[in-house]
Amino acid sequence: QVQLVESGGGLVQAGGSLRLSCAASGRTFSNYFMAWFRQGPGKERERVAAISWSGGITSYADSVKGRFTISRDNAKNTVYLQMNSLKPDETAVYYCAAKSRLRAGVLGPYQYDDWGQGTQVTVSS
Repeated sequence: QVQLVESGGGLVQAGGSLRLSCAASGRTFSNYFMAWFRQGPGKERERVAAISWSGGITSYADSVKGRFTISRDNAKNTVYLQMNSLKPDETAVYYCAAKSRLRAGVLGPYQYDDWGQGTQVTVSS
């Protein structure tokens, strides 16, 4: 199990930017696939972006392509989500999630084992 702590959320105006960070501890970070999910008020949780253990492969929800960038620094045990051109309907709690390379073969693309506590992002109009 890996422990995850998100930071960087806050209040931003529409069109603005935020950078979320997720610090991991407890296991070898470079062995983990990482992702960012979000859940807005009255909405289902959705995967926003994902990144492979090496950082060489990334994936994005269609709604954020071209505006959000996921990255990781394995030396710092941290994954980031750069969010640009934010929209009011992207107000949500953003969660960091992890799954090990060993588990990736048995879990679906949207299934992750370990979760952070979430960080609130509020986009005002």
